[in-house]
Amino acid sequence: MKTMVAMEVQAPTGGAEQFPSVRWALAGLSLSILLSSLGTSIANVGLPVLAEAFGASFREVQWVVLAYLLAITTLIVSVGRLGDILGRRRLLLTGILLFTLASLLCGATPWLWLLIGARAAQGLGAAVMMALAMTFVGEIVPKEKTGGAMGLLGTMSAVGTALGPALGGVLIAGLGWRAMFFVTVPLGVMTVLLAHRFLPPDSRRSRQDPATFDKLGTLLLALTLAAYALAMTIGRGRFGLLSLALLLAAAFGMGLFLVVEKRVASPLLRLEIFRESRLSASLATSALVATVMMATLVVGPFYLSRALGLDPVKVGLVSSVGPFVVALTGLPAGRLTDRFGPQCVTIAGLVGLAAGSFLLFLLPARAGILGYVLPIAVVTVGYGLFQTANNTAVMSDIPQDRRGVISGMLNLSRNLGLVTGASVMGAVFAFASGAIDVAAARSEAVAAGMRVSFLVATILIVLAVVIDVGGRVLAARAGPAGGLS
Repeated sequence: MKTMVAMEVQAPTGGAEQFPSVRWALAGLSLSILLSSLGTSIANVGLPVLAEAFGASFREVQWVVLAYLLAITTLIVSVGRLGDILGRRRLLLTGILLFTLASLLCGATPWLWLLIGARAAQGLGAAVMMALAMTFVGEIVPKEKTGGAMGLLGTMSAVGTALGPALGGVLIAGLGWRAMFFVTVPLGVMTVLLAHRFLPPDSRRSRQDPATFDKLGTLLLALTLAAYALAMTIGRGRFGLLSLALLLAAAFGMGLFLVVEKRVASPLLRLEIFRESRLSASLATSALVATVMMATLVVGPFYLSRALGLDPVKVGLVSSVGPFVVALTGLPAGRLTDRFGPQCVTIAGLVGLAAGSFLLFLLPARAGILGYVLPIAVVTVGYGLFQTANNTAVMSDIPQDRRGVISGMLNLSRNLGLVTGASVMGAVFAFASGAIDVAAARSEAVAAGMRVSFLVATILIVLAVVIDVGGRVLAARAGPAGGLS
């Protein structure tokens, strides 16, 4: 895979003698993305074993997953900004090292509370890797080859997501639950070595005074995002009083954050960037697309097991088709983006997402496994095209001193879409199924719920198309001031 990308990517300066450094730098960035996505998916499969090992309830061990996701969601913008101030190479190396040491602690701990704390630290390291990996693409790859590099990172993200459950299951069965955390340690060491050896040094311009870091804004944004993420996850698609209280707290926190950002000398987020219509549209469409993609993960397994009657092994195999297709799509999507431009490929991806979602809405249960897999393949091809092109469009024209925070915002929009989709699309599915317990609903009710869920998904993607096109129209009218630069 790396060889294929190396054939496409040339060193930005210095000629052929720098070519191996570019290749190995991309390898280090790819491993960073792989590790962060692997950390997201590998622990889910181990929750029943962890509950038994620690004598804990499912609600308690669920925090092994939530701690990781919350750390990423709440801190990813802040660490991106910190990278802009302190130096991205330095912070990325720190993040990889933190992830590696936290993985070691996760596998060695004898207590559940310490495992949850170590997972939060692991999530902080993952937030650094996710926020900063994309920022280096513009520094080591020429602009006309950015799409190919972004496609590689997207492929590695999909590979990590798809590989996690299968690898975790094999390791737990053969070596016990601790192995699913220990396996990332040697990968982390390799990533640190590659990044240290081949990533370009931080420029003096990026090494600003750390005192200018917006500590109050960072704290407010972290608490606000944590409240929102908890509201979207702890209710599992049902909004009780606690979820409502958390949403109100998040709304209040966001208002307070905006007031603070207008007054501080060096804000975490310069609010005027949201006047850049292309950037705002890219962030909004990214969140909507992630919301729809979560529907395939939330609704799909219930449809396969209850409506089609598949056993757990077959459900797992069919569910892996989506990530597998995304992994295959990443590199071709990058080449298409470089050739035709991110705007065309973004629209093509959104059209694919809308078409696949609408096919799932029309899907009769008698179409069987093939009738489900083909529309899912269309959805995931569209997602692969969109993700690569949208990331390329955002990161290609960002000034050097804003790449970290913008990359963090791009990842944040995706994460917020995922946590929102888990709750909202789950609630739509449960409501449309007309059952209190979806796991016990009749096959016809589950099939009906799936169709309604993907009708909603189709509407969301159509809205994403409108936002994307509208953002470009506004940017064209505004001229250079409406772009991303």
